[in-house]
Amino acid sequence: MGVQSFLKHSALLALAVGSSNGIRIIQSNDDGWAELNIRKFHDMLIDAGHDAVVSAPAENMSGKGSSDEDPKPRTEACQYDSCPAGTNTAVGSNATDPTLNWVNSFPATSMRLGLSEIGPGVWGEGKEAELAVTGPNVGSNLIVQVPFSGTVGSACYAAHEAGIPAIAFSGLSDSNLGLLGGNAAWDANPAPESSAVFAELALNLTTRIIDSGAPYLPADTFLNVNMMAPLGECADPAAYKWVLTRVNPSTPLLSSADVKLCDRDTLPQETQVVHASSGCYVSVSVGDCSDKTTAAADAQQAVVDKIGDMLSCF
Repeated sequence: MGVQSFLKHSALLALAVGSSNGIRIIQSNDDGWAELNIRKFHDMLIDAGHDAVVSAPAENMSGKGSSDEDPKPRTEACQYDSCPAGTNTAVGSNATDPTLNWVNSFPATSMRLGLSEIGPGVWGEGKEAELAVTGPNVGSNLIVQVPFSGTVGSACYAAHEAGIPAIAFSGLSDSNLGLLGGNAAWDANPAPESSAVFAELALNLTTRIIDSGAPYLPADTFLNVNMMAPLGECADPAAYKWVLTRVNPSTPLLSSADVKLCDRDTLPQETQVVHASSGCYVSVSVGDCSDKTTAAADAQQAVVDKIGDMLSCF
């Protein structure tokens, strides 16, 4: 990282740290508790003053949607040998850091136990999560991927079943990324640079949502956030523009009207934004956890009221 990039990174992180009040945050994903993306995001949340606790699958559980099954004792080593073989327990923690926890089951199960047992076990009896964040996922979660995504399924467990506002983050990978992207262990060396970019972008939005005040999101909704691959100019988090989008195509039979924004009656579809031929973009869709499609205009408006000044027209 060059001097200018380092200074921009430090300034953005200092802004996030200085402006946000620390809250209790539960983290999960579907790529596994030892995957680098979730660990990098966890580090940044902790550095920003939040009481963040990871409760994520013991191994890669991508594509499991909202599957939920009580965990069973684990006999094999966890992902990347992050827990030893023969633990014979259904859940476990990092030996030196109780804020890092694995669950031998699905992403939604990890969120369920994180909210009901693991988080309160760290924070203290009677203290519950105030926000749930999942990912950043390795790869996108767009249109048909959304219903099957464990990253989304975990977020929607929090919002739909537990009434906890939730954000699902995903970072696009690219065949040209090489060491910049793809699945990687928490201690990968060299570490993919994409993890730091995605974590900083995720922290920036999380900070803005928190600073907007509770309730952080409308009931039974989630934010589906997809970040472009950090190639070229997009390797700098400051280069990204944030665009309010919709998950699914707008059709009279499947969608209600969108919020009016940027002189448009229909929001751009998130795939249009994150697969743009030029520019650096993050798509932010307000999703309905009852069916994992685009939420109604009033829910979209509530989000615009919170983060409207950081949104750009596409």
